[in-house]
Amino acid sequence: MPRTDVTQMPFAKLYPLLVSKAEKKGRTREEVDQVTTWLTGYAAEDLAHLEQSDTTYGDFFRNAPAMNPNRFLITGKVCGIQVETIEDPLMREIRYLDKLVDELAKGKAMERILRA
Repeated sequence: MPRTDVTQMPFAKLYPLLVSKAEKKGRTREEVDQVTTWLTGYAAEDLAHLEQSDTTYGDFFRNAPAMNPNRFLITGKVCGIQVETIEDPLMREIRYLDKLVDELAKGKAMERILRA
């Protein structure tokens, strides 16, 4: 069975999954939005609009207004893969967001998640 390319999947399908993962662990949509805006430079209103669009997950990252320069401080494993060693720049950006949401779900303080 061929693997689905996550970059071609709709943002509107994937983002709610990130929100749901955090909410199951007692975090909020606002917190997911906060880490996403920190990483990408989108405003919370932009995220809400993009959830109603046909934007792909890849385009969400490719068109991000201002990727955070401190995102390179995000380290650790996501799905068993060390994020800082991912060679494909787009996939690394995607995994950075996965890692931030993982940290939220694990109860980390927002200041630590945002590398403040």
